[in-house]
Amino acid sequence: MKVFLLAGEASGDKLGAALMAGLLKHMPNRPEFYGVGGPLMEQAGLKTLFPMSDISLMGISEILSKYRFLKRRIAEAADAVIAGEADVLITIDLPEFSLRLAKAVRRRKQVPSVHYVAPTVWAWRPGRAQKMAPFVDHVLALFPFEPPYMQAAGMSCDFVGHPVVNDPCATRGEAQRFRAETGIDDAPMILCLPGSRGSEIKRLAPVFAKVVEKLHAARPDLKFVLPMAASVVTLVKDQIATWPVKPFLIEPRSDVHAYSQKRAAFQAADVALAASGTVALELAATQTPMVVAYDMGFLSRQIIGRMLKVETVSLVNLITDSKSIPEFIAENCREELITPSVLKVLDDPTGQIQAMQSTMQALGQNGHPPGERAAQSVIKFLAAQ
Repeated sequence: MKVFLLAGEASGDKLGAALMAGLLKHMPNRPEFYGVGGPLMEQAGLKTLFPMSDISLMGISEILSKYRFLKRRIAEAADAVIAGEADVLITIDLPEFSLRLAKAVRRRKQVPSVHYVAPTVWAWRPGRAQKMAPFVDHVLALFPFEPPYMQAAGMSCDFVGHPVVNDPCATRGEAQRFRAETGIDDAPMILCLPGSRGSEIKRLAPVFAKVVEKLHAARPDLKFVLPMAASVVTLVKDQIATWPVKPFLIEPRSDVHAYSQKRAAFQAADVALAASGTVALELAATQTPMVVAYDMGFLSRQIIGRMLKVETVSLVNLITDSKSIPEFIAENCREELITPSVLKVLDDPTGQIQAMQSTMQALGQNGHPPGERAAQSVIKFLAAQ
């Protein structure tokens, strides 16, 4: 069994590695993996065509600026699927690239196609489900409310759980040690999470800097911590150099201590100021109260603003059908609005706890690991072909 997998981001690399482990465990004959992925997928046995970072782009402007390069990479990946005689094509998230690859392959050969992470058709551009159906056969969904959207468009779809429910959380003892080691001790702590992509950092870091400055002025006892993603370390440090109030930076080393330090920081924080995205689920897993802020380029803001179907972007709010998590998006992503909200949550975080607990239960907490569920879904799908 030859399996072509494609992931373009760290989150997709993590999903892909867990899926590969599940396939190795449950497939009767050992599969052969090739495609595009990151270090985790490579460690799991993936033979990669080109660096995952080549296709890790976000935002309409960034995609348009590198359109020709991406088009070449799509053609290269499609050639590899065909030449390698893949028995199944599995694309992971990154719809701007993944779905174009699936379409390019389907034009040339009828290779069974699976897409992992359903597009957010429930939030915006619902027509995407119908558009992908001719070249995607099966979808692995992270959220329990997504399968009906995919099935209505003619694809099979299984809810396989979200990987956040399987991630280990730090203990209270580890959180206390983190506070002691960093000198924070019993001081109130704010976790700053301005994103993991360069475009996010460039837009959010200046806003976060002003929020941190205002928070420190209002509460001089506050301590700030910022975990850095490996792909943006230099950029983050350049940005932080201009901040009037400097946060403690967590280096993204690959050793166990660094990973434990990040987990402990999530557990130790009193409140997080976070970019919109899956990090909200990581915070929910540790029941860390949060305020969400996000902005984007002018072109993306105009287009997405007109297409958005939901009134909230926080995944906790979406899953619980509530507005428990304060959000400051696009033109509302301003320090004068965000700062008082952070202070309010810091003073009274209780309203968010129930929503975060409900979110984790809905995403499959205490069930089978999502990677294994995804693998079993793929095996069942292939058996029906």
